[in-house]
Amino acid sequence: MSASFPSALPSLRGRIGHDARSGYYPVPHRYRLHLSLSCPSSLRIAVVHSLLGLDDTLPITVLPALPDAGADGYTALRPLYEASSHRYTGPAQAPVLSDGWSGRIVSTDAVEILTDLAGRFPGPDELRPRGAASAIEAVRQLCERGIDAPAQRAGRVDADPAERAEGLSALLDGLDAVERRLASHDHVLGDDLTLADVQLWTTLVQLDTVHRWHLDADAVDRIADHPHLWSYAGRLAGHPAFGHHLDLDGIARRHHSHCRGEEAAGAAMQIVDWAQHARPRLRTAG
Repeated sequence: MSASFPSALPSLRGRIGHDARSGYYPVPHRYRLHLSLSCPSSLRIAVVHSLLGLDDTLPITVLPALPDAGADGYTALRPLYEASSHRYTGPAQAPVLSDGWSGRIVSTDAVEILTDLAGRFPGPDELRPRGAASAIEAVRQLCERGIDAPAQRAGRVDADPAERAEGLSALLDGLDAVERRLASHDHVLGDDLTLADVQLWTTLVQLDTVHRWHLDADAVDRIADHPHLWSYAGRLAGHPAFGHHLDLDGIARRHHSHCRGEEAAGAAMQIVDWAQHARPRLRTAG
């Protein structure tokens, strides 16, 4: 299976507008996002940024799919990390929310960045409705523990067949739970688009563009047998705020740069035609 890049320093977790003593006020043109769209966390943030219409309020620096300094991360982010943490020697990784006033990092925590964007920079649609925080968090946990983690177990080439089968069974249970929700609603929490949909959509992108490479044809066929779920994924991909940020070539290069396993038969069975929705300059060649 593919390995994740090393996590950024967990203590860099400032919040916008939550603590007046921090000085991080939700004002326009102060902050900047540094994102690599091949990374699921960065992709989620980019989608929310577009849904909120923050292009003129909070600019984005798009980083390459792969860090230019290898295990040390991104050269462009190194000054921010070093200014934010004394004698920092860890990897300079994305995503990063930086403060233009101080030249330091506000946060590297993707979940909290998303929450603050949706809560402190309101857009045309309310992505984090009042009273929905626990439901949004439950969907995030379902995506991480019920879809992403079991998909990784199901595709581990060094696991025995029983362990892979257990992973696939847990994955199918997670997909079944979401399929039932989407059978009667346009979005995962009801009729309105929320942060939960951004989380689920990027998880499905990862499942179909990364984890699928390590699953056999039968497993992919069973995963694809969730018509409401994959119709929903394709529909959201057609929304400019979603599909516009798909870097399919970058996702593939990120995956294969860390993949040490052999491709399985499921690799040829893509479920959604993501390429038709990706922005032209980010479409996979060929």
